[in-house]
Amino acid sequence: MVGRKAVLFLGLAVIAFGLPAQADDGSSKGPAVVELFTSQGCSSCPPADKLLGRLMDDQTVIALTYPVTLWDYLGWPDTLASRENTERQFAYAQVRGDSAVYTPQVVVNGREDVVGNNENAVRREIDGQATHGLAPAIKVGLERNGAVLELRIGAAAPGAPKASATIWLGSITPEVKVDIGRGENSGRSIVYHNVVRSLRAIGMWKGHPVSIDMPIDEISRDGGTACVVLVQLNEPAGPGAIVGAATTSWPAPVANARVTR
Repeated sequence: MVGRKAVLFLGLAVIAFGLPAQADDGSSKGPAVVELFTSQGCSSCPPADKLLGRLMDDQTVIALTYPVTLWDYLGWPDTLASRENTERQFAYAQVRGDSAVYTPQVVVNGREDVVGNNENAVRREIDGQATHGLAPAIKVGLERNGAVLELRIGAAAPGAPKASATIWLGSITPEVKVDIGRGENSGRSIVYHNVVRSLRAIGMWKGHPVSIDMPIDEISRDGGTACVVLVQLNEPAGPGAIVGAATTSWPAPVANARVTR
């Protein structure tokens, strides 16, 4: 919760994000990626959870919810939280070098964090990054072809700095309603949007076009009914800037992914 932060002491080094890669033709920008780290045990989070719902309707934004375990000890273990989501939040703090881990926390494009229940601050950060050329720019296409999800990632612009990025595939559930029985939100029914159930690496992007074909009949094992793809630069300490992203509203499993160049 804001005002009661979980702090991880990560040393004094501040690690800068890598430079953003540009789209093939340099003329278009992809959607901004808004990642909300939230908890059912956090009384400050419900306004942020509602904001995520509104952002879902914005075609220029991919809005994702990462339930975390920070406040499970307060008497209500979050029913959607995972260790992996919590580790991702801490990894972002390590890369930023600020040791700030709290809820509700929003990370925009893998770059900067803002308080997740402050809608003006969230939208200013989205717009500010776009204005300064920091929005995701790599073209990412997703297309269903029978039982296969076809992922196509474009190239960096000519002359752009060489970069190495991980291609992440996330299983997401578009909407989950939870009745909370104890803790700070006891008695409340809260709707969570685009809940990340798993996030797994399926390949690498190094500035050249990449194609990955994935069977679509296994994503249900993660409880997801949609998916998101993130192309995220690799920093020495963890995840860096997100330079490309796309999402689908139908299942897309990952097993036996095949990478071709």
